[in-house]
Amino acid sequence: MEFFWGRGQESRRLLLSLLLLAAWKMGNGQVHYSVLEEAKHGTFVGRIAQDLGLELAELVPRLFRVASKERGDLLEVNLQNGILFVNSRIDREELCGRSVECSIHLEVIVERPLQVFHVEVEVKDINDSPPVFPGTQKNLFIAESRPLDSQFPLEGASDADTGENALLTYRLSPNEYFSLKKPSEDERAKRLGLVLRKLLDREEAPEIFLVLTATDGGKPKLTGTVQLHITVLDANDNAPAFDRTLYVVKLPENVPNGTLVIKLNASDLDEGLNGDIIYSFSTDILPNVKSKFHIDPVIGEIVVKGYIDFEESKSYEILVEGIDKGQLPLSGHCTVMVEVEDTNDNVPVMEFKSLSLPIKEDASVGTVIALIRVSDRDSGVNGQVTCTLSSHVPFKLVSTFKNYYSLVLDSALDRESVSEYAVVVTARDGGSPSLSAIASVSVEVADVNDNAPTFAQPEYTVFVKENNPPGCHIFTVSAQDLDAQENALVSYSLVERRVGERALSSYVSVHADSGKVYALQPLDHEELELLQFQVSARDAGVPPLGSNVTLQVFVLDENDNAPALLPPGAGGVDDAVSELVSRSVGAGQMVAKVRAVDADSGYNAWLSYELQPTAGGARSPFRVGLYTGEISTTRALEEADAPRQRLLVLVKDHGELPLTATATVLLSLVESAQAPKTLSQASVGVVRAESALVDVNVYLIIAICAVSSLLVLTLLLYTALRCSAPPTESACAPGKPRLVCSSAVGSWSYTQQRQQRVCSGEGPSKTDLMAFSPSVPDSGDREDQPATGDSLSKVSL
Repeated sequence: MEFFWGRGQESRRLLLSLLLLAAWKMGNGQVHYSVLEEAKHGTFVGRIAQDLGLELAELVPRLFRVASKERGDLLEVNLQNGILFVNSRIDREELCGRSVECSIHLEVIVERPLQVFHVEVEVKDINDSPPVFPGTQKNLFIAESRPLDSQFPLEGASDADTGENALLTYRLSPNEYFSLKKPSEDERAKRLGLVLRKLLDREEAPEIFLVLTATDGGKPKLTGTVQLHITVLDANDNAPAFDRTLYVVKLPENVPNGTLVIKLNASDLDEGLNGDIIYSFSTDILPNVKSKFHIDPVIGEIVVKGYIDFEESKSYEILVEGIDKGQLPLSGHCTVMVEVEDTNDNVPVMEFKSLSLPIKEDASVGTVIALIRVSDRDSGVNGQVTCTLSSHVPFKLVSTFKNYYSLVLDSALDRESVSEYAVVVTARDGGSPSLSAIASVSVEVADVNDNAPTFAQPEYTVFVKENNPPGCHIFTVSAQDLDAQENALVSYSLVERRVGERALSSYVSVHADSGKVYALQPLDHEELELLQFQVSARDAGVPPLGSNVTLQVFVLDENDNAPALLPPGAGGVDDAVSELVSRSVGAGQMVAKVRAVDADSGYNAWLSYELQPTAGGARSPFRVGLYTGEISTTRALEEADAPRQRLLVLVKDHGELPLTATATVLLSLVESAQAPKTLSQASVGVVRAESALVDVNVYLIIAICAVSSLLVLTLLLYTALRCSAPPTESACAPGKPRLVCSSAVGSWSYTQQRQQRVCSGEGPSKTDLMAFSPSVPDSGDREDQPATGDSLSKVSL
């Protein structure tokens, strides 16, 4: 007699699983291969490079590699031809146990840029495992008084294969006493059993030997056998009987030791020792059941004595015997199915793979930074894991495949704002209460050269005294760059141009590292009043970025030019001023004038005149105007006065350390009869001087107004040209000669044929006019009145 165990319902479940698996694979679109277990080394599996759309030439440069969360040495890829082949022995039973589905999940990772592919290789079963019984012999003790159709459970064989290869058919050796019991489809525990078909007679057959054979459905078929040794017992004719043959108990995992699983109750109709029952586990029980549970032999309580873990085993099948104490003991049997309920006792596990760090700050949105794999050993909602990111980070998680997430860039980065992010990933399962795990990764932002050096202000004004020593430090420019490392390494240089006939680099230089600006030669205010140029700051990035700053160097005047006497008029002797003076001139009459100029400017060019005392200390009848240089009489001349008067006039400027010059004035006193023409000319000269004084003042006022109007017009035109046309560099032109005017009360003088240059490179040269405004004197002492504070003005032309 033979039958197929579980062929109907098992086949339907297998078919349904295969259909669901095929539908799931079609939805995921992953590459799928299959290979038979026990395939030889080098067996072809598939053209993985071609199926993934990768070129063979880019496998090595892009760091093509294959990883799996199972044993990574089972399969390998030939990088020369892109073929996936068997690398080592694949044992399906070792890899997946009794699971219907068995696949090797490969993670194919390609760098530059990062790509992740998922490949599933199904391991198909071959019939390489025969059916195996728990032992080679089974001893049964059966009383001869047992009625017909009595059933005696047997432990079936197990087959490590799956599918058709694991569908077992049992056959009992021919005999007249027993037949095999076929379990019904609705029974939870599909167990074999012997059915008594003929009453036993110990005197006729005290022992019966049978052979139970199990045959699987593979090709070729494999078999396993167990010998049944049946001992026929005498007397005690009532066996213990349990309330049910099958008990189903749900037990949460992680319960403490001593937890009651179930209390069994068996009854025996006999009396005395024949009715006393002893409970025990069947000899066919698996070792892991004995290590987890204990049964009280007297009261029949089954309690927990080991660690119950749902992830280790989801159910336990406990075979219990109830044996009475009769001289010929009888036994009853039942099965306790302990179904372990999952509790949320495993936290999610995260694993970072293929970190692409650091990330450049100009990386595009969507750049993959890391691959994260999460797992949870629990089942159902307890094993469903969701991942979240810490807030306020420019990243996001994208679910790619099953429990795989990609950490990608979600918004633009700026290293100058944030140079490093602490990204915290939280994985939380769906249990109640839920468990979570936290993993953090530090994402460093790499710098790119996106910031040019900047100066604190676009223009600096520097004042330098003329006659500076060559190579003196006049200013330091400093630019800041927000980038890092070589991108923030700033060097300085001059923006070269022409200054007149010479190059700018002949005047100044700048240190490339420190930004210090040096004057290479002494500067002369009389030659160059303003030197305007630009300094460039550039970083060391690729490509370099830079910016310019403008320096306006004003050369300040120093009193380095002494007053210079103008050449005397006709009739002078050498450098002396010679004049004929009539003895009849009255007090306060001008008889001569000393003229001098100073090449400096401002107070350094403001001249004053002093009459030096004579040798004998005698009081001279002449005096000199303090600011006009005009020599006039202090009293009427007398006969006692020497006919030749030698006057020394000291000309002095108003510098901090004043410089001087000395003029000699020779006056010859003559009688009015001896030089009528001269006297008349002198009288006419005085009259003309009186009238010319008014004319000069009027002309001076008109000239000042004209110059001021011209200045305003020039400035307006210059501003309009600057706004309408780009600036052009031009050489500094020499200044025009300065106007020297004289009056009875003051000297309007600045330079004598002086050439000044104001070098900015953005317009024509400018000249300065220092004016001491004259005023009409009220009396003969007009020469003693100094110029007021308002009389000194500097006008730029």
